[in-house]
Amino acid sequence: MTNSAAPEEPKYWVKSVARAADILEALAAPSQGNGLSVTEVGQVCSISKSAAFGMLQTLRAYGLVSDDGEGMNRRYRLGMSLARLGDRARSQVSLRGVAHPVLRELTRNTGMASRLAVPEDGHAVVVDQVELDQRVRLDLRMGQRELPHCTGLGKALLSAVPPGEAASIIERFGLPRRTSRTITDPATFLSHLRDIARVGYALDDEEDAEGIICIGAPVFDDRSVCAGAVSITGLKLGLPAWRYQELGGQVRDSARRISVSLGWVDDPEDDTSDTAASHSDEIGS
Repeated sequence: MTNSAAPEEPKYWVKSVARAADILEALAAPSQGNGLSVTEVGQVCSISKSAAFGMLQTLRAYGLVSDDGEGMNRRYRLGMSLARLGDRARSQVSLRGVAHPVLRELTRNTGMASRLAVPEDGHAVVVDQVELDQRVRLDLRMGQRELPHCTGLGKALLSAVPPGEAASIIERFGLPRRTSRTITDPATFLSHLRDIARVGYALDDEEDAEGIICIGAPVFDDRSVCAGAVSITGLKLGLPAWRYQELGGQVRDSARRISVSLGWVDDPEDDTSDTAASHSDEIGS
């Protein structure tokens, strides 16, 4: 099988469907931009040439596979019907529906309230949250806009857009001081965003409100476009610096889980988890 992440065979496993899925995965490989011959499909998927040909012709009839050339020069590629199905799948996926179970788990594991936000006109708008069952309740601003430069959600969203766009947002809305820890210098803040992009999460260390910390990470869709951000919020209460890094990793991992559910493909060369330690002091500046 070409998909190393394929599930183990369940009770009601249909081998012909699994083989068809393997063929689509083989044709989708980045290295196969010029398509594959019947023989190559058979070799990659470990099936006979005749079986590969039959599968390809069936998939072709449904528009899931296309071909060009003749005889030994015929090459097979993914069909455009997959684009239509992909658009339909995207329209059926709810960011909030995918994220909410992850938010519940994040709150349970960190002991902090968790939130989901989407970008709107340069700001972060909270669209879902999971609160802690305790007497002290935080103002989590459900449905309200959050400033982009001094909140975990806002900084996470800004770190995921091109630098030029981030600079334009900063120029448009400014960097108003909320507390003594708010970053108000544009050059310093843009450098701060680069650090956030490297480690994969943003820290609001009492930058928006005294005594409150917030750690956010961006969520990406199947086109690698930032679709939103998730965060945890809690009281600082002398939290040690090493704990910020630990919590940041949990938020980043939760954001990645949501991203994968939206169709985002993780970059195997992405080493943000390895660089987090070396930059943990920088993002907390």
